[in-house]
Parts: sequence; C-alpha cells; structure tokens
Amino acid sequence: MISKNQIKFVRQLEQKKYRKKEGLFVAEGPKVVGDLLRAGFKAHTIFATSEWESQGQTFQEVSDEELRRVSFLQHPQRVLALFFIPTESVPSVSSLSLALDDVQDPGNLGTIIRIADWFGIDTIYCSENTADAWSPKVVQATMGSIARVNIIYTDLQELISKAQVPVYGTLLDGQDIYTQELSKEGIIVMGNEGNGISAPIRKLINRKLLIPQFHEGPESLNVAIATAITCSEFRRRYPL
Repeated sequence: MISKNQIKFVRQLEQKKYRKKEGLFVAEGPKVVGDLLRAGFKAHTIFATSEWESQGQTFQEVSDEELRRVSFLQHPQRVLALFFIPTESVPSVSSLSLALDDVQDPGNLGTIIRIADWFGIDTIYCSENTADAWSPKVVQATMGSIARVNIIYTDLQELISKAQVPVYGTLLDGQDIYTQELSKEGIIVMGNEGNGISAPIRKLINRKLLIPQFHEGPESLNVAIATAITCSEFRRRYPL
C-alpha cells in the first residue's frame, strides 16, 4: 500500500525546487532503474509491482493502480525509483567532452546524454541555464544513459577560459568539419536551440566548425542531431 503522503512526495519531485531540496530524482522502468542500480546510484525508495525482477533489491510492492498514481509516464513500467542526485565535482578537462550552452528542451538534453554515452563521452558540462538533467522527462529520455555520463552544472565561461584543450563549436562561419583538423581531446560546445552559442562563449571558441549543408532548405539543424554528427566525426577519426 502506498500512502497519500508518499504519492505527494513523489509527485513534488517533478519540480526542480523539490529535487534540489530533497536531493532526489525519479527514474522509471526496468531498463532505466536497472542501469542506475548497476552503475552504483543509491536508491532512496523503490516502488514496484510483483512482476518486477528485483535482483535482490529491497522495494515496496505496489499494485498497477498505485504505480499509475505516482508515475510520470502514460504507461507505467513495473517500477519507479527515487535515487539520490550525485554530488557534483568539476574535474579538469583532459579528454573529449561536451559543453551545453543553455540547451532548454528536456528531450534534446536527454537525447544528447544518450549520444554522449553512445560515443563514449563520459562528461557533459552544462551552463546553469541548461535544462535540469534530473527532471523526470530528461531521465526517461536518456534511456539509462544518465547512469554512465557525468552531468556537471557549472559556469561555462570560467570553465572554458581555463581549459588547456581545444574548444570546438559549430558556427556558420566555421570550417567544414569533414576537412578541418580535429584533436583527440577537447571541448565540443553546443548552443541554445533558438540562439545558438552565446556571444561570451563564442569568443572562447578557438576551433570553429561547420556542418555543411548539401541542399537548400532548413535554416538549421536540431541541436541533438548536430551533436550526433559532430561526435560521430570525432570518433571516426579517434576511436576509443
């Protein structure tokens, strides 16, 4: 049996202020919850139906109807867990990483985290105005990749200005990414959906890249798609 107070507590975590206050985030479904547990994330509470394969985890059994009351999904998937948000520390930039300059859409952020995981990029630096990676929408959009990618919110301008690696950014006045020299280490900056990379950050980019357009039509690429294309070219030249 799940109590009304528990339902209220979980539902409040949809809001950033409560996630910050409690230090918790919500994950749902066997895939996402399982990946987080295997990665060592500490669970606060796990609500699950009897069909969930717990693999030795302690959980509070609930009915399908009770799970629907706390779920943020249209079709709940056997398990919902509250996890502690990991403590952030800003490491020095020494490998290939991503920096997100005010990416606002949760779906885009979730997809970018999946892209980073796919290409073996283990750290994403986010500006303070980037969407919250620990919101239910972003966590679910990552399909478990958030368990394997470090998400760090920081002052991007300060971070990049101190970086001892090349700083890349996709800009209209950049050089063709397929012919431009790339490096094994560096920061790849991706900008806001509507405004692109902000002026202060643009000034710090020392390797401007252009994803060439092969047909007249759209004015720009979706930021997640542009991230995938850029990461793919880096990994094509420098496989893990």
